[in-house]
Amino acid sequence: MPERHLPAAAYHAFLFDMDGTLLNSIAAAERIWTRWAMRHGVDVATFLPTIHGVRAIDTIARQHLPGVDAAAEAEQITREEIDDVEGVVHVPGALAFLEQLPPSQWAIVTSAPMALALRRMEAAGIPRPGVMVTAEDVSAGKPDPACYRLAAERLQVAAQACLVFEDAEAGIRAGEAAGADVLVVTATHGHPLLTAHSRIEDYQGLGVEVDADGLMRLSRRCREQALLTQGA
Repeated sequence: MPERHLPAAAYHAFLFDMDGTLLNSIAAAERIWTRWAMRHGVDVATFLPTIHGVRAIDTIARQHLPGVDAAAEAEQITREEIDDVEGVVHVPGALAFLEQLPPSQWAIVTSAPMALALRRMEAAGIPRPGVMVTAEDVSAGKPDPACYRLAAERLQVAAQACLVFEDAEAGIRAGEAAGADVLVVTATHGHPLLTAHSRIEDYQGLGVEVDADGLMRLSRRCREQALLTQGA
């Protein structure tokens, strides 16, 4: 899927989804959710594409399984995911890109609970930002925009002044509903994602320029500079 032009606007803050956007946890997540689906007689092939970008409790509740306690099942899924981080890695270029950002101008907004988010970030080498919004912080998960609005509020900026980095439909819809611009990261998903938003495959060669007013604008670095930053 070819990349589209980078957003031309300047932003007060960047808001990042975690799974599929900053790090790749698909292998671990799909191992665990496959076992769950098989235990409950849910068709694995049609179910797995629905798990990305949303809270576990919402994924389970959507199945409308009789006698299943969604909250208890979600807690068990979280415990299994915390125990299994094999294959969890950062999206190419993500670490170098995050290092360029002013620390007070970015946040992670994830559908994962805090304990799982920190475990996966540690496994992938993603630094913890000053602001994180996790599953416990909102009563309604993505595509509800509350998570992105809360992150903007904690950063003391308007959501409309933020750029949301997302990879999943639910998160894209949440960013849109919050009034933010959205940039789609395609690195971790093989299925086509139809979107009118700008998109990047990964963060390799992606730079940021910060102006005198502290506004951030995305840019493309030359290949030689990008390779040096990656340690090539």
